[in-house]
Amino acid sequence: MAETKHTSKTYTLPSGDKIPAIGLGTWQSPKGQASAAVKAALEAGYRYIDTAYAYGNESEVGEGVRASGVPREQIWITTKLDNPWHKRVAEGIDASLKNLGMDYVDLYLMHWPSSTRPDDLKKHYDDWNFIDTWREMQKLLGTGKVRNIGVSNFGITNLEKLLNDPSCKVKPAVNQIELHPNNPSPKLVAYCKDKGIHCTGYSCLGSTDSPLYKDQTLLDIAEKKGKTPQQCLLQWGIQNGWDVIPKSVTPERIQANFALDGWSLTDEEMTKLSNLQGRFKVCGDSWLPVKVFFGDDE
Repeated sequence: MAETKHTSKTYTLPSGDKIPAIGLGTWQSPKGQASAAVKAALEAGYRYIDTAYAYGNESEVGEGVRASGVPREQIWITTKLDNPWHKRVAEGIDASLKNLGMDYVDLYLMHWPSSTRPDDLKKHYDDWNFIDTWREMQKLLGTGKVRNIGVSNFGITNLEKLLNDPSCKVKPAVNQIELHPNNPSPKLVAYCKDKGIHCTGYSCLGSTDSPLYKDQTLLDIAEKKGKTPQQCLLQWGIQNGWDVIPKSVTPERIQANFALDGWSLTDEEMTKLSNLQGRFKVCGDSWLPVKVFFGDDE
């Protein structure tokens, strides 16, 4: 049954570092609850926590890690550069490390391909874009503060721009994108695989009150397996080759989301979930000063 130990599965990045197949997401974790959620996750066996400067909970994540008693070096920590910090990359990582109370992160992502002006969040810099930001992020690799660098919310259009620019000497190790059966992004996933860029799936459970949980195909598969729809969605992601970062602050749900060992979805079940007809995005780009999603992921 070794092949069904999904919770100990890892994906090897170009640096040789291994990112776990499942982590705890902390986006929208209510203030004051992230620390306990992180501690509960680490006690349940998770070894991967995803956060971001923009979430406002990096310090809580650090508290939860220290309270768990699990050594820092056994935990994968991902955080992200916030949009108004694009011209201040070196200061951005220092601010995150200070919040976390850590010397380094395993993965540092550019949260969005939007270099937003700090003085007006509705405006984008005229003289700076994500290619400039990536040039500065590459410099972090020699500092010991980040082990790997990557991007988030990049579609094929923006990845092409980045990868084809002469200043791009290091490819993003990871692209963290919204991935669930109602936003499966097969073209984008295939593009990343072809370029050697690993994908992380966020909003992997859809969202609260997600239409997914009314989908009869998913409900039938879950019932047949004796599993929750959430467990089936996580398994779908992992078996498709990306890591998943389900968010929860409830210890019971955190544990249930980790109960993925000893069973798998069949090829037929995987195909059914990959062909669900509904489409929705949890996270759009209408709040940004620039468009970043161009419908090129399918």
